[in-house]
Amino acid sequence: MKKQYFTVIYGLILVISTSMVLIPLTDYRVAEGHSIAFQSADPSGKFKTITGNVKYSADNPSASSFYLSIPVNSINTGNGMMNKKAMTKEWFDQTSFPKIEFQSTSVYKDAQGVLQIKGVMTLKGVKRTFVIPASVTGNPSKYVFKGTFYVNRIEFGVGKKSATVPDKMKIVYELPIVKK
Repeated sequence: MKKQYFTVIYGLILVISTSMVLIPLTDYRVAEGHSIAFQSADPSGKFKTITGNVKYSADNPSASSFYLSIPVNSINTGNGMMNKKAMTKEWFDQTSFPKIEFQSTSVYKDAQGVLQIKGVMTLKGVKRTFVIPASVTGNPSKYVFKGTFYVNRIEFGVGKKSATVPDKMKIVYELPIVKK
């Protein structure tokens, strides 16, 4: 009886481990056509550059991972003076903290089937955990992730409380990825 029990357990472990191996992750890079925009009454704009590495499997999203990097000097508010001010210590402090980074810690689908990318965002030396929703379209040669989330700039020390600049900034992104 014990031998049959161990045989069943061994068989189950073999099936589970084999199924994990059969769904490989694919390495991707951020492709042209990406956008990450921040929106509020004032200011609004976008970051022109995003780089990163993504390992993704539509069949096994929980094994996926995302690392994204945004140079803060790629900001474009449509106003040259405002772009320069964004680089100062009060705002992004580009000299000390030249990039915004996001590293996923888990990826899963919620009850409605929406991909949720949980990870740590580092901005101006401050780390905060975020769950970023993503709709996904495409195929294994090119996927596009889109979504919206909010960042409280005060939590990251970006600017000071102000009657003219809201604390929470709406972030709208589109992230196409292609095979490396």
